[in-house]
Amino acid sequence: MTANVKETAGGITFDVKAQPGSSKNEITGFKDGVLKVKISAAPDKGKANKELVDFLSSVFGVRKTAVTVIKGEKSRNKSVMISGITKKDFETKLGGVL
Repeated sequence: MTANVKETAGGITFDVKAQPGSSKNEITGFKDGVLKVKISAAPDKGKANKELVDFLSSVFGVRKTAVTVIKGEKSRNKSVMISGITKKDFETKLGGVL
């Protein structure tokens, strides 16, 4: 597992490549340090971003309000911040998913 995860004062940030309109929500792996995530919602009026936030909050065991898309709201390439977890927490949680 190789992710470009940066620890901040309140949590972590990392890059995501989202694939909206998939048959189900799932993390499919990493490519060049970017987390690849399939999302079932269509990229329509922010639905895919909301679904991404909901999905990542369930994967990492945090509240939905702890997950924020900080860059790329209208793009498949996004930067995400999760408050209240460390890089080690990120790696541990993803180890059970991948």
